[in-house]
Amino acid sequence: MNWRESSEKVATALRADAAERDRAGALPVAEVELLRQSGLLELLSTDGWAAANEAARAVAAADASIGHLLGYHYLQQWRTGLFGPPAPSEPGWFWAGVSNPLDADLTMAPVGDAFVVDGFKTFATGAAVADRLVVSATLTGTGEKTTFVVDAHAPGLSYPGEWDNMGQRLTASGGVRFEGVRVEPADVLGVHPDDPVPPRLSLAALGFQLMLAQVYVGLGLGALDAAAVYTRDHARAWTLSGVASAADDPYILAGYGELLAMTRAAGYAVDAAVAALGAAEERGDDLTAEERAETAIVISTAKIAASRAAIETTSKVFEFTGARSTAGKYSFDRFWRNARTLTLHDPISYKAREVGDHFLRGTPPVPSGYS
Repeated sequence: MNWRESSEKVATALRADAAERDRAGALPVAEVELLRQSGLLELLSTDGWAAANEAARAVAAADASIGHLLGYHYLQQWRTGLFGPPAPSEPGWFWAGVSNPLDADLTMAPVGDAFVVDGFKTFATGAAVADRLVVSATLTGTGEKTTFVVDAHAPGLSYPGEWDNMGQRLTASGGVRFEGVRVEPADVLGVHPDDPVPPRLSLAALGFQLMLAQVYVGLGLGALDAAAVYTRDHARAWTLSGVASAADDPYILAGYGELLAMTRAAGYAVDAAVAALGAAEERGDDLTAEERAETAIVISTAKIAASRAAIETTSKVFEFTGARSTAGKYSFDRFWRNARTLTLHDPISYKAREVGDHFLRGTPPVPSGYS
């Protein structure tokens, strides 16, 4: 079975009970095990960056939470390679990250021949069900940003489990507490000042933006697929339409066509962004600030398009399924809840401003934790 077949098999399994699992909101232990058994966790190392992105989108179309987890797993593996050789990984390990740029409450202090980490970070997607974590902390004394890997079950690590948001319920995106967690020097990936970050290392922020855009596209496609099945099989034609079936209504046909065109166009923009980030990473330490800026614009453009497509599609499909489709047993609202929650990761208006400023005045985006 090739990786595309594996992706579809996983998507089919997730799609079958997505509504029930969304309502339960349990930790995604079984879902991560499904990914592990499918072999998809190894895809980045076996088939590369483009394949990993395609798989994440396919899984996100069936279940945005699990597509998000899988995409971030690939992202964390990829991110370790920005510092040098990728961090060692055992087959079947699930990777997550603890690196919220808005949280500086994680400190790393030298103690003897190692380091000790203390503090708390929020929005650590997937950390509670991970095998390995990629973590960013502030080095005491110098204030430098330090990135390291650690066993997700190491002594001193705990997961309060406070994630209770309306969408992306199965992403285990709660916080992580560090209490005297020991980190060996060999597990430190790199130490560098926050400003300026070398162009190659600053690609990590763009990787997050790209993977979020992948999930947005998956969300739009998943909502369209689910709504289309309902429209064909259950929706009633409106009394003034003059047709026997909702699927024959010209307004509904045009509506689906508009949403599909918008979502597919966003997908093509994201495909271009995947290629752009892959090319930038291949430049290695030769990547220039100007090349990095051009890559950022491609990715921001894709994220804007994907965000708009996800929000509009997941909301508007209800117009083509009708009032009965809002019944709780269908849980079609999960697509909108997931899209609305995830697109708030960082303000899309700032992406639009960056793209517009670059277009009008040639101003390069300033690298940050979000751009």
